[in-house]
Amino acid sequence: MNSATVRNLLVRGMLAGLAAGVLALVVAYFLGEPNVDSAIGLEEAHTHTHGDAGADAGGHDEEEVVSRSLQSTAGLATGILVYGVAFGGIAALAFCFALGRIGRFGPRATALLLSGCALLAVYVVPYLKYPVNPPAVGDPDTIGKRTTLYFLMMVLSVLLAIAATLLGKRLAPALGTWYATVAAVAAFAVAVGLAYAFLPVINEVPDDFPATLLWRFRLSALAIQTVLWGALGLFLGELAERLLRPKAVPSESGGAVPAAR
Repeated sequence: MNSATVRNLLVRGMLAGLAAGVLALVVAYFLGEPNVDSAIGLEEAHTHTHGDAGADAGGHDEEEVVSRSLQSTAGLATGILVYGVAFGGIAALAFCFALGRIGRFGPRATALLLSGCALLAVYVVPYLKYPVNPPAVGDPDTIGKRTTLYFLMMVLSVLLAIAATLLGKRLAPALGTWYATVAAVAAFAVAVGLAYAFLPVINEVPDDFPATLLWRFRLSALAIQTVLWGALGLFLGELAERLLRPKAVPSESGGAVPAAR
C-alpha cells in the first residue's frame, strides 16, 4: 500500500470518526446526560443535607467554573468529536496494516472486525474491571490511583489482544484457522482473567446510592462506546471500499473500465 493510499485512508478514517462521533453524541446527550443530571442532583442533595460541605469560608456555595449547561452541550460535543476523530485516524492506520494480513477479508469486513476488536480491547475489558462511575461516586483523593489503574488495564488489554492475534497466526498452519482462533481467544481470556485477579479492586460506590441509577449510567456509557466504534467500523469500511475498489463505469466501446480515484 503506497503512501498516497495511506494518506487518503487516514483522511477517510478521521472523517469516519467524526461521523461516528456525531452518532455517539446523540446517544450521549439523550441517554447518558439525564443519568448524569440525576447523579449530580443526588450529590447536591447529600451536600446540603450534611451542612456546609459545599460552602466556602463565607458560608456561600462555590461557583461553578464551567456551567452544567455548557458541560452537557459544547463540552460534551467537543470531547466526543475529538475522541472520534483521533481514534478514527488511529483505526485507519491500523486498517492499513491489517488489510490482507488477518485473513481474506475485504475492506468492509476488515474495518468492522478491527472496530469490534478495538471496542473489546480498548473499552470493554478495562470497563469490566474498573467500570465508570457517576459524578456522585468516588473519593476525590483516589482519582489519580483509579485513573492509573484503568489505563494500565487498557494497555494490558491492547497488548494481550495483539499477542493473541500473533499467537493465532502462529498456530494457524498447524491447527487450522478455526482451532487457532479458538486457542488464541482462550489464551486472551485466561490472560485477562489473571490481570483481573492480580490488579487491585476498587469499589467506592456508597451503600445508599440507587442501584438502578448506577446501572443506567454504566449501561449508557457502554452504549455510547458501542455506537461510536460500531459506526466507525461501518463508515471506515464503506469509505475504504470505495477508495480501494472503485466501481466500474461504462466505456465508449460498451465495456467497463475502473472508475478514476
